[in-house]
Amino acid sequence: MSEGPPARGARRQLLGCPLDVVDMEEAVARCEAAIAAGEYLQQASVNAAKIVSLTEDAALREMVAGSGLVTADGQSVVWAGWLLGVPLPERVAGIDLMQRLLAVAARDSRRVYVLGARREVLDTALERLRARYPTLTIAGARDGYYDDAEVEAVCEEIRAARADILFVAMSSPRKEHFLGAYGASLGVGFAMGVGGSIDVIAGVTRRAPRLLQRLGLEWAYRLAQEPRRLAGRYLRTNARFAWMVLRALITRRGSEGGGAGPSGRAA
Repeated sequence: MSEGPPARGARRQLLGCPLDVVDMEEAVARCEAAIAAGEYLQQASVNAAKIVSLTEDAALREMVAGSGLVTADGQSVVWAGWLLGVPLPERVAGIDLMQRLLAVAARDSRRVYVLGARREVLDTALERLRARYPTLTIAGARDGYYDDAEVEAVCEEIRAARADILFVAMSSPRKEHFLGAYGASLGVGFAMGVGGSIDVIAGVTRRAPRLLQRLGLEWAYRLAQEPRRLAGRYLRTNARFAWMVLRALITRRGSEGGGAGPSGRAA
């Protein structure tokens, strides 16, 4: 007998990756509650590439599994969930969750720290955020270009800022490894990796139109902007993700029909 649909807020497994069955409103509410309580909550956004990476990177796998909130950042993950019996309410894009929490921080006088991106990009993004959210308190920020010997100094800077919310704008898996190793020790109530979101806010890269996002083609829009950097990676990860979904679908259908005899009854 197949399982019923997962309860809202429940955590389920999809292709070996934990995912919380939440929509944007539920995700924001959980983040707000953690920030208000001063209890550390780490969020992880999962797309097709990250699910592929989980099969190869044990530290990344551990970080995602240990996160208090794991959401489907990619539309392809939502579709895979429906195909494989783990229906998710909607895509919870990391950049959208970040912007909702920035609005919460501005409203509730929460302190924000941003780590990552190039210095000039970060400065432009912070300037735009201050203009967009005049009451936002940016407790601190620094670029993501530091070496391993500076990690403890970076952590101490974040602690000294007494931030409530930490956004880590570095690429995967670097941001996940940083949060997995140091996140809980930084004194923040909430932390999430936001990848290239700071580049989007600064206007360095453009986000795909809503229609392409709904069609699951945001990756193609990004590829058109940075073909040399992204072509090889997207070819590998998209093909592997499609194969993982197909293999899981074949296995699932086989298990559902494997116990039936010729009459359709269990043998």
